[in-house]
Amino acid sequence: MSEKFTVARLTRENEHFEILVKPNKALEYRNGKISSITEVLAAETVFSDANKGTKVSEDAMTKAFKTVDPLKIADEILKKGTLQLTTDQRRKMIEDKRRQVIDFISRQAVDPKTNLPHPPLRIENAMEQIRYAIDPYKAIEEQAKDIVKLLRPILPLKVEQVKVAIKIPTQHAARAYGTIKTLGTIKHEEWRGDGSWYGELELPAGAYASLLNKLGDATKGSGEAKII
Repeated sequence: MSEKFTVARLTRENEHFEILVKPNKALEYRNGKISSITEVLAAETVFSDANKGTKVSEDAMTKAFKTVDPLKIADEILKKGTLQLTTDQRRKMIEDKRRQVIDFISRQAVDPKTNLPHPPLRIENAMEQIRYAIDPYKAIEEQAKDIVKLLRPILPLKVEQVKVAIKIPTQHAARAYGTIKTLGTIKHEEWRGDGSWYGELELPAGAYASLLNKLGDATKGSGEAKII
Protein backbone atom coordinates (compact mmCIF):
# COMPACT_ATOMS: atom_id res chain seq x y z
CA MET A 1 0.00 0.00 0.00
CA SER A 2 1.38 3.39 -1.00
CA GLU A 3 1.84 5.91 1.83
CA LYS A 4 -0.40 8.26 -0.17
CA PHE A 5 -3.27 6.09 1.09
CA THR A 6 -3.53 3.63 3.93
CA VAL A 7 -6.04 1.14 5.32
CA ALA A 8 -8.30 1.19 8.37
CA ARG A 9 -9.86 -2.15 9.25
CA LEU A 10 -12.34 -3.74 11.63
CA THR A 11 -13.39 -7.36 12.10
CA ARG A 12 -17.01 -7.96 13.06
CA GLU A 13 -19.32 -10.97 12.76
CA ASN A 14 -16.29 -12.94 11.48
CA GLU A 15 -16.03 -10.61 8.48
CA HIS A 16 -13.19 -8.22 7.64
CA PHE A 17 -14.17 -4.65 6.74
CA GLU A 18 -11.61 -2.22 5.33
CA ILE A 19 -11.64 1.31 3.99
CA LEU A 20 -9.03 3.19 2.01
CA VAL A 21 -8.12 6.48 3.68
CA LYS A 22 -5.79 9.47 3.50
CA PRO A 23 -3.37 8.73 6.36
CA ASN A 24 -2.99 12.17 7.92
CA LYS A 25 -6.70 13.00 7.61
CA ALA A 26 -7.59 9.60 9.09
CA LEU A 27 -5.42 10.20 12.13
CA GLU A 28 -6.90 13.69 12.57
CA TYR A 29 -10.44 12.26 12.33
CA ARG A 30 -9.65 9.55 14.84
CA ASN A 31 -8.23 12.12 17.25
CA GLY A 32 -11.28 14.36 16.86
CA LYS A 33 -9.48 17.16 15.03
CA ILE A 34 -11.76 17.00 11.98
CA SER A 35 -15.37 15.82 11.73
CA SER A 36 -15.99 15.30 8.02
CA ILE A 37 -15.61 11.65 7.07
CA THR A 38 -15.61 12.54 3.37
CA GLU A 39 -12.32 14.41 3.87
CA VAL A 40 -10.77 11.16 5.05
CA LEU A 41 -11.89 8.59 2.51
CA ALA A 42 -9.99 7.87 -0.68
CA ALA A 43 -13.11 6.00 -1.87
CA GLU A 44 -16.60 5.70 -0.41
CA THR A 45 -16.37 1.91 -0.59
CA VAL A 46 -16.14 -0.80 2.05
CA PHE A 47 -13.80 -3.63 1.17
CA SER A 48 -13.05 -7.07 2.54
CA ASP A 49 -9.53 -6.60 1.13
CA ALA A 50 -8.66 -3.05 0.10
CA ASN A 51 -5.34 -4.08 -1.45
CA LYS A 52 -7.11 -6.44 -3.85
CA GLY A 53 -10.10 -4.14 -4.32
CA THR A 54 -12.51 -6.84 -3.08
CA LYS A 55 -15.78 -5.27 -1.92
CA VAL A 56 -17.88 -6.46 1.00
CA SER A 57 -21.40 -7.70 0.24
CA GLU A 58 -24.40 -5.65 1.34
CA ASP A 59 -25.60 -8.64 3.38
CA ALA A 60 -22.35 -8.66 5.36
CA MET A 61 -22.56 -4.91 5.98
CA THR A 62 -26.18 -5.13 7.10
CA LYS A 63 -25.43 -8.03 9.44
CA ALA A 64 -22.44 -6.29 11.05
CA PHE A 65 -23.49 -2.62 11.02
CA LYS A 66 -27.28 -2.62 10.43
CA THR A 67 -26.67 -0.34 7.44
CA VAL A 68 -25.10 -0.32 3.99
CA ASP A 69 -24.21 3.38 4.18
CA PRO A 70 -20.42 3.43 3.56
CA LEU A 71 -19.99 6.74 5.45
CA LYS A 72 -21.60 5.40 8.63
CA ILE A 73 -19.61 2.17 8.37
CA ALA A 74 -16.37 4.10 7.71
CA ASP A 75 -17.00 6.17 10.83
CA GLU A 76 -17.23 3.00 12.96
CA ILE A 77 -14.17 1.46 11.36
CA LEU A 78 -12.09 4.57 12.02
CA LYS A 79 -13.26 4.97 15.61
CA LYS A 80 -13.27 1.32 16.68
CA GLY A 81 -10.91 -0.45 14.30
CA THR A 82 -7.19 -0.31 13.64
CA LEU A 83 -5.50 2.26 11.45
CA GLN A 84 -2.46 1.27 9.44
CA LEU A 85 0.12 3.99 10.06
CA THR A 86 2.63 5.34 7.58
CA THR A 87 6.32 5.19 8.46
CA ASP A 88 6.37 8.92 9.24
CA GLN A 89 3.23 8.72 11.40
CA ARG A 90 4.58 5.80 13.40
CA ARG A 91 7.93 7.56 13.87
CA LYS A 92 6.20 10.71 15.12
CA MET A 93 3.89 8.77 17.45
CA ILE A 94 6.87 6.94 18.95
CA GLU A 95 8.76 10.20 19.47
CA ASP A 96 5.71 11.88 21.05
CA LYS A 97 5.16 8.91 23.37
CA ARG A 98 8.87 8.86 24.28
CA ARG A 99 8.68 12.53 25.32
CA GLN A 100 5.56 11.84 27.37
CA VAL A 101 7.25 8.90 29.13
CA ILE A 102 10.35 10.99 29.93
CA ASP A 103 8.17 13.80 31.31
CA PHE A 104 6.16 11.30 33.36
CA ILE A 105 9.29 9.76 34.92
CA SER A 106 10.71 13.22 35.64
CA ARG A 107 7.50 14.15 37.50
CA GLN A 108 7.02 10.83 39.30
CA ALA A 109 10.54 9.85 40.36
CA VAL A 110 13.27 11.57 42.34
CA ASP A 111 16.97 11.08 42.99
CA PRO A 112 17.05 9.26 46.38
CA LYS A 113 20.22 11.15 47.36
CA THR A 114 18.69 14.60 46.97
CA ASN A 115 14.93 13.89 46.85
CA LEU A 116 14.83 16.14 43.80
CA PRO A 117 13.57 15.13 40.34
CA HIS A 118 16.06 14.23 37.63
CA PRO A 119 16.05 16.70 34.71
CA PRO A 120 14.35 15.27 31.59
CA LEU A 121 17.64 15.42 29.63
CA ARG A 122 19.36 13.20 32.20
CA ILE A 123 16.55 10.65 31.94
CA GLU A 124 16.65 10.83 28.15
CA ASN A 125 20.41 10.19 28.08
CA ALA A 126 20.03 7.23 30.44
CA MET A 127 17.23 5.78 28.30
CA GLU A 128 19.53 5.78 25.29
CA GLN A 129 21.80 3.39 27.19
CA ILE A 130 19.08 0.82 27.92
CA ARG A 131 17.71 0.97 24.35
CA TYR A 132 14.08 0.50 25.42
CA ALA A 133 11.73 0.23 22.43
CA ILE A 134 8.84 2.65 22.98
CA ASP A 135 5.43 1.28 22.00
CA PRO A 136 3.24 4.07 20.56
CA TYR A 137 0.06 2.29 21.73
CA LYS A 138 1.11 1.12 25.20
CA ALA A 139 0.09 3.23 28.23
CA ILE A 140 2.62 5.80 29.43
CA GLU A 141 2.41 4.60 33.04
CA GLU A 142 3.01 0.97 32.07
CA GLN A 143 6.08 1.77 29.98
CA ALA A 144 7.45 4.18 32.58
CA LYS A 145 7.26 1.44 35.23
CA ASP A 146 9.30 -0.92 33.03
CA ILE A 147 11.82 1.80 32.14
CA VAL A 148 12.39 2.84 35.77
CA LYS A 149 13.34 -0.76 36.63
CA LEU A 150 15.84 -0.85 33.76
CA LEU A 151 17.25 2.60 34.57
CA ARG A 152 17.97 2.00 38.26
CA PRO A 153 21.38 0.32 37.72
CA ILE A 154 22.63 3.43 35.87
CA LEU A 155 20.44 6.20 37.32
CA PRO A 156 19.31 6.27 40.96
CA LEU A 157 15.52 6.59 40.99
CA LYS A 158 12.95 6.51 43.74
CA VAL A 159 9.22 6.65 43.10
CA GLU A 160 7.22 7.73 46.12
CA GLN A 161 4.20 9.78 47.09
CA VAL A 162 4.34 12.76 49.44
CA LYS A 163 1.54 14.51 51.32
CA VAL A 164 1.56 18.30 51.19
CA ALA A 165 -0.36 20.71 53.40
CA ILE A 166 -1.54 23.73 51.40
CA LYS A 167 -3.04 27.03 52.49
CA ILE A 168 -4.61 29.44 49.98
CA PRO A 169 -5.67 32.92 51.14
CA THR A 170 -9.19 34.16 50.58
CA GLN A 171 -8.55 36.44 47.60
CA HIS A 172 -7.00 33.62 45.54
CA ALA A 173 -8.83 30.58 46.89
CA ALA A 174 -11.40 30.02 44.14
CA ARG A 175 -8.94 30.43 41.27
CA ALA A 176 -6.02 28.56 42.85
CA TYR A 177 -8.22 25.65 43.97
CA GLY A 178 -8.96 24.82 40.33
CA THR A 179 -5.22 24.54 39.67
CA ILE A 180 -4.30 22.64 42.82
CA LYS A 181 -6.90 19.89 42.51
CA THR A 182 -5.44 18.78 39.15
CA LEU A 183 -1.95 18.22 40.59
CA GLY A 184 -2.64 15.29 42.90
CA THR A 185 -5.24 13.58 45.09
CA ILE A 186 -6.96 15.69 47.73
CA LYS A 187 -6.99 13.66 50.97
CA HIS A 188 -8.52 16.34 53.17
CA GLU A 189 -9.87 19.82 52.55
CA GLU A 190 -11.79 22.56 54.28
CA TRP A 191 -13.16 25.92 53.25
CA ARG A 192 -12.71 28.16 56.23
CA GLY A 193 -15.02 30.85 57.50
CA ASP A 194 -12.95 33.67 56.04
CA GLY A 195 -13.11 32.11 52.55
CA SER A 196 -9.58 30.71 52.62
CA TRP A 197 -8.84 27.08 51.76
CA TYR A 198 -6.76 24.44 53.51
CA GLY A 199 -6.08 21.05 52.03
CA GLU A 200 -3.80 18.03 52.15
CA LEU A 201 -2.73 16.82 48.73
CA GLU A 202 -1.01 13.54 47.88
CA LEU A 203 1.19 13.63 44.79
CA PRO A 204 4.40 12.11 43.35
CA ALA A 205 7.51 13.41 45.09
CA GLY A 206 8.92 14.49 41.73
CA ALA A 207 5.94 16.79 41.18
CA TYR A 208 6.47 18.81 44.36
CA ALA A 209 8.62 21.49 42.70
CA SER A 210 6.00 21.93 39.97
CA LEU A 211 3.29 22.27 42.64
CA LEU A 212 5.22 25.07 44.34
CA ASN A 213 5.62 26.93 41.06
CA LYS A 214 1.96 26.62 40.11
CA LEU A 215 0.76 27.52 43.59
CA GLY A 216 2.99 30.60 43.52
CA ASP A 217 1.64 31.67 40.14
CA ALA A 218 -2.00 31.10 41.14
CA THR A 219 -1.71 32.99 44.42
CA LYS A 220 0.87 35.63 43.44
CA GLY A 221 3.25 34.11 45.95
CA SER A 222 0.86 34.22 48.91
CA GLY A 223 0.01 30.51 49.06
CA GLU A 224 1.76 28.17 51.48
CA ALA A 225 2.80 24.54 51.02
CA LYS A 226 4.90 22.12 53.02
CA ILE A 227 5.47 18.36 53.06
CA ILE A 228 3.87 16.72 56.10
